[in-house]
Amino acid sequence: MELLIKAFIMGIVEGLTEFLPISSTGHLIIVGKFIHFTGNFATMFEIVIQLGAILAVVFYYRKKIFASLKNLKPGSWGFNLWFKIFIAFIPAAVIGLLTHKYIEEHLFSPFTVAIALIAGAIMMIVIEDTFGKRYKIDNMDKVDTKKSLLIGIAQVMSLFPGMSRSASTIMGGMLAGLSVKAAAEFSFFLAIPTMFAATTLSLLKGFSAMSLLEWQALAVGFITSFLTALFVVDKFLSYLTRHSLKPFAYYRLAVGVLMILLVAEKIVK
Repeated sequence: MELLIKAFIMGIVEGLTEFLPISSTGHLIIVGKFIHFTGNFATMFEIVIQLGAILAVVFYYRKKIFASLKNLKPGSWGFNLWFKIFIAFIPAAVIGLLTHKYIEEHLFSPFTVAIALIAGAIMMIVIEDTFGKRYKIDNMDKVDTKKSLLIGIAQVMSLFPGMSRSASTIMGGMLAGLSVKAAAEFSFFLAIPTMFAATTLSLLKGFSAMSLLEWQALAVGFITSFLTALFVVDKFLSYLTRHSLKPFAYYRLAVGVLMILLVAEKIVK
């Protein structure tokens, strides 16, 4: 029962943070340390339940996704959309395959997450101040292949726990000339193949060693993250039409500094 409660808590954390530019992985690591949800299963769990949140995006954009898949002939709108997503997917996929073992072994700690939260916050503030009002693209469908690749390169930053996949791709989108909302929507679509790939890789590595209770915990976390994320996606997009990203940056700074203090005091490690 204790494991299922922890899975429920982690599912809520994932659903709340996956699409906000504050790092879902970083928050899962931090919360996992506090509730003593760590180890090999916890690492896999944190990756897999992200797919639950991604399925919330699939459900939210189901009409657009269905319409894009009805006609995938070269040159069609649907083909162009997924081709650009594929181009953006490649950089992080390749580098992630080459570095995932090192990242899991050395970078999943509160201190490294804190550093990434702070660094990402500073980047968010600078990029929004510099490029936030200079956008030329207000619709993700207008993104070309070159800009897709730039966003994909930016997504590589998210391989460092605490940087945030959402923050990395939104910043990449702003650098490429997208409005914040268009960059966020592109980020949501890019999350679909990215997280499917990450989840598949993680399950292939560890599913055979899972107990029945662990499968149940995974199901609880998965469903909880899906339902929570479904609520967050709509609210976040509505927020971006009227507000700045800076509150998220300030939040990252506060959490990052707090985590460094906790690590320094050996409260967490």
